[in-house]
Amino acid sequence: MKYDIIIIGSGPGGYVAAIRASQLGKKVAIVEKAELGGICLNWGCIPTKSLLKSAQVLNYAKHAADYGVKIDGDINPDLAEMVKRSRGVADGMSKGVQFLLKKNKVDVIAGYGKVLPGKKVEVDNSGKKDIYEANSIILATGARSRELPNLPQDGKKIIGYREALVLEKMPKSMVVVGSGAIGSEFAYFFNTLGVEVTLVEFLPTIIPLEDPEVSKALGRAFKKAKMKVMVNSSLETVDTSGNTCKVNIKTKKGNVEVEADIVLSAVGIATNVEGIGLEEVGINVEKGKVLVNDFYETNVPGYYAIGDIVHGPALAHVASHEGITCVEKISGMDVEPIDYGNIPACTYTSPEVASVGMTDAQAKEAGFDVKVGKFPFTASGKASAAGKKDGFIKVVFDAKYGEWLGCQMIGENVTEMIAEVVVARKLETTGHEIIKSVHPHPTMSEAVMEAVAAAYDEVIHI
Repeated sequence: MKYDIIIIGSGPGGYVAAIRASQLGKKVAIVEKAELGGICLNWGCIPTKSLLKSAQVLNYAKHAADYGVKIDGDINPDLAEMVKRSRGVADGMSKGVQFLLKKNKVDVIAGYGKVLPGKKVEVDNSGKKDIYEANSIILATGARSRELPNLPQDGKKIIGYREALVLEKMPKSMVVVGSGAIGSEFAYFFNTLGVEVTLVEFLPTIIPLEDPEVSKALGRAFKKAKMKVMVNSSLETVDTSGNTCKVNIKTKKGNVEVEADIVLSAVGIATNVEGIGLEEVGINVEKGKVLVNDFYETNVPGYYAIGDIVHGPALAHVASHEGITCVEKISGMDVEPIDYGNIPACTYTSPEVASVGMTDAQAKEAGFDVKVGKFPFTASGKASAAGKKDGFIKVVFDAKYGEWLGCQMIGENVTEMIAEVVVARKLETTGHEIIKSVHPHPTMSEAVMEAVAAAYDEVIHI
């Protein structure tokens, strides 16, 4: 059977590309070896956020008295029920993707996909192999949990994110290695449930890709919640021979041993580029990433790649937009490349973290004369009413032309607020236009306007 486009992988890059291609009149098939929706929907973004919501509800319940609400009796987390709810949410979303693909007349081919020369795809379904042809083939095979040589995952005592999502019983203690979004979110979740969490980060700050000021603020919040945070530290060895894990950690002051029931490895991802036919077709790969042009075509005409397996941020929303851009280009539309300097990043801890563009340090390093504005949530009426005053919004502008260079946020619901900045930067909005745009009061989002006003010495409420 021949298609216009065959996509291997049904994650947020693959299924979105398939639907957009169908909208453009293409005959499309998608190949998936596991659940529709890929890792993000089934074993990443969605179930994780479900667990984090459970932690947030638990935290509210524990502090209900602060809001004038009396709850009689003990308040205890039920991990099994939290996991059950999380899996139900993921399953529902996967069924939603199945419905969308069917609605858009996308053929779903179950099995392990592999590209072959001549614009062909081999699909292995339990030993039965079928060959399909297409005018264009898109690889969207995603990534998996990365394993360190000195931290091999056994799925029981040393686990990755998949096992962390479905733990059968609550550990008393846990060491989380790596403080990026995945590590920090799991550390927050288990700490909120009462697990003794030690978060280990090799670099000087946690969430090291964020503004140092934001990183330090999240570190303070974690320590206030009685989490042990170790920066400038590296895991050396783990002894799993006993009932617990004996974790040897190298710090600036020397080696220390931490005992824990479970070690969670959250040291990044490894791309799924093995065994999918890249070598046979002659597709170029560098450092585990498929090399593509601005519209995701590889060095071999007719073969494309998107998502985690290409250079760029390994984020679901990036993969989706890459998929759309890719199929629109294949369809002959006049499209512009994605601006990777305007990609928002979010971490769903409490407080949340969100950012886009450059930090003030990066802007100065790039040669800009900058205006920086900052508005603390301690001065926000909505934050005070919500009892969530931790955090701030920080904005960075080019002093000469008024370009909005970047924004960093930490606080309640900031992941819902960063899109204003993304859109404003896309539209080349100036700071004065933001100041003159009436923001509703009281809201957390008016802090964006206040931070911009602070950059231009017009702030009212601080």
